[in-house]
Amino acid sequence: MAQLERLSAYLQRHFADHDWGQRYQQTIERVLHNSDVQAFLRSHAHELTEATVDAGAAKLFEYVKLREELDAGATPPIPGYEPQLVISNHQIDIAYQPTAAKVAADAQRAKSNLVTVMNMPKDIRDADLLKYDQTDRTEALAAATMFVNAVVKPDHEHVHGLYLTGAFGVGKTYLLGAIANSLADFGVGTTLLHFPTFAVNMKGSIATNTVTSEIDRVKRAPVLMLDDIGAESWSAWLRDDVLGVILQYRMQEDLPTCFSSNKTMAELENFLAGREQGNNETVKAQRIMQRIRFLSHEVVVGGRNRRPQ
Repeated sequence: MAQLERLSAYLQRHFADHDWGQRYQQTIERVLHNSDVQAFLRSHAHELTEATVDAGAAKLFEYVKLREELDAGATPPIPGYEPQLVISNHQIDIAYQPTAAKVAADAQRAKSNLVTVMNMPKDIRDADLLKYDQTDRTEALAAATMFVNAVVKPDHEHVHGLYLTGAFGVGKTYLLGAIANSLADFGVGTTLLHFPTFAVNMKGSIATNTVTSEIDRVKRAPVLMLDDIGAESWSAWLRDDVLGVILQYRMQEDLPTCFSSNKTMAELENFLAGREQGNNETVKAQRIMQRIRFLSHEVVVGGRNRRPQ
């Protein structure tokens, strides 16, 4: 290769008048035979002149020395970055680029920031559609995949969310987390919250006068997932002035929304009407259910209880 030949000739001339011994001769050989140096010279052949190669010899020495030190376990000058040979202002130079590990870590951090988890199990952070056990849950997995594909489609129209219903411990919450993580891969943000805990926190927000800001934070999420809805008794205020407001906004703005519940939609309607407590607020319950049905469709999640006994 012409570039390598020019570099070799320069190095030989540079050291010809110095009796620096075998160690320096070996250094020359390391530079000349370094795979990064060779690849750099090949890829920039159209930019390199003899003068550029001559002037850049010291930088090549510096680069090889740095790489050898790092390969031997030395601490990098800039943690998370590694030296790279570059052409800068028509001269050979060394720049620091993020390592593959840093790029991967930054990508994972950015992905994690897209999923807002409120009072959910920690393992939801690692939920993955590819790891979802399909036994008795093929329909649920197919629906989840279709939902993700619909949401990430550019300029999508109304996307029906999922109302995941099934027995305790069959994997409804995990599936919501897996969907959220899949959406994050496409840069779509999701808020995933445990609704019974959210309900308790909302009651506490009355004293701090933060009810409106809490509702606004949740209702505006690009994708919202309400987990375990209908698990505990509600007040009329929570049903109408909290959940009702959130669902009304999302219906008006046509924002993708998912739910999970141990109750079917029909059972949830009875629950919202207060029939389990002997009440009968049918109209108000129907109003909430109209919004839920507009935003989502019912998907049964089957299978056994997978939680530790």
